[in-house]
Amino acid sequence: MSIVNVVQALIACLGDDVVEYGEQIADRRHADWSGLPAAVPLALLRPRTTQQVSQALAICHQHRQPVVVQGGLSGLAGGACTQAGDIALSLERMNQIEEVDDISGTMTVQAGVTLQTVQERAHGVDMMFPLDLGARGSCTIGGNLGSNAGGNRVIKYGMAREQVLDLEAVLADGSIIGDRRKMVKNNTGFDLKNLLIGSEGTLGVITRAVLRLRPQPASVATAWCGLADYEAVTVLLRTAQQRLSAGVSAFEVMWPGYYDYVLSRVQGLRPPLASRHAYYVLLESVGGDIQQHQAEFQRLLEECLEDGVIENAALASSASDALDFWKVRDAPAEFPVLMPNLIAFDVSFSIREIGQAARDCAHRLNMRWPDSTVLVYGHLGDGNLHVIVNVPEASEVAAAEVDEMVYSLVKEYKGSVSAEHGIGLKKKMVLGHTRSLADLNAMCAIKRALDPHCILNRGKTLPDELLS
Repeated sequence: MSIVNVVQALIACLGDDVVEYGEQIADRRHADWSGLPAAVPLALLRPRTTQQVSQALAICHQHRQPVVVQGGLSGLAGGACTQAGDIALSLERMNQIEEVDDISGTMTVQAGVTLQTVQERAHGVDMMFPLDLGARGSCTIGGNLGSNAGGNRVIKYGMAREQVLDLEAVLADGSIIGDRRKMVKNNTGFDLKNLLIGSEGTLGVITRAVLRLRPQPASVATAWCGLADYEAVTVLLRTAQQRLSAGVSAFEVMWPGYYDYVLSRVQGLRPPLASRHAYYVLLESVGGDIQQHQAEFQRLLEECLEDGVIENAALASSASDALDFWKVRDAPAEFPVLMPNLIAFDVSFSIREIGQAARDCAHRLNMRWPDSTVLVYGHLGDGNLHVIVNVPEASEVAAAEVDEMVYSLVKEYKGSVSAEHGIGLKKKMVLGHTRSLADLNAMCAIKRALDPHCILNRGKTLPDELLS
């Protein structure tokens, strides 16, 4: 079948309200935040229902037409970028919250609803949806689940997959699978939802999800801590986890290079501490009883100061204070403007080895590029490290060399090349650094079984040579 016939078949089935092409989409953004180039697709599909998604995929499957599913286009791995010859499938119109069940603690949503909308609706019924990341206002639930997003509170609540009880999805041939069940316990055969979560749109298109809500915490305690060395950081983490009955909800670590850079270049930030330190930790805990929780949190800080674990600390006395602390941690949103040619890494290591791995990484990069900027920060409580590199020679050759250096170090430390941003186009060539050949062959077998013509997100995530 010709390209024209595919588009005509889609229009005939779905109408020109759903199917747009040519000048209608020429000025639309077709790339995510990865910085990778994207081509104008043959057509843009904007369905309103799961049935329309099913009809569209059935036609594309029949014609062997490649399809790229898109959410809020806030990904960082190129998973939503369209290539020449692709059709884009956007779920932006499927953006409704269908039900909130405060007794079961669930919210049933369409995949195109934004994360912030879900958070706000949960708050309105005195509940909480704990998944949180900087792109909350534009990223969508479908994209969050497709990439198994992490964010700031993984240490307490887990990744995106831990926030889902069930989902509905459309496979490559148009088959609709899944349901909208609200049970935590459901051991009925293969767990298809967890197969689809994190598959980055390569196995199916998530259209609905039953999200798991949590009680809204009555108390939030936040502190900014300065520490002398990495060992002290790990002692603080372990001590907080042991002594805080409500646990730790965030443990964000910043190296001094990051701290100095953002405070000197990002407007509206104020230093939480007047003193300088080798490491900075944003510590947060959420709990129930306000007086007990706040007193317990303050006692932890006092004891850690007395024991020399913490050199200095600032305790947030208001929500405004806590927001100011978080602004320092959320400053990376400004990095693409401050460093247009930055190279960003989202990797993970065992908590024990993060300190040494970060030192080795910065040392190797600075030895090769003495004038480079290397910023390190991360969700240390779950082993996630973010490394931002800006080298003077902004060229493809230099970028490739930086990639090789950082990902080789990840392989050496037996870490992960992707902690929370997915593989997409950016990392598929280094996926083997983290996964064995047997792992990759198993993934490819699943891909071929569910998408025999490889129309869904072609060329993404899995190495081409293993699928051919």
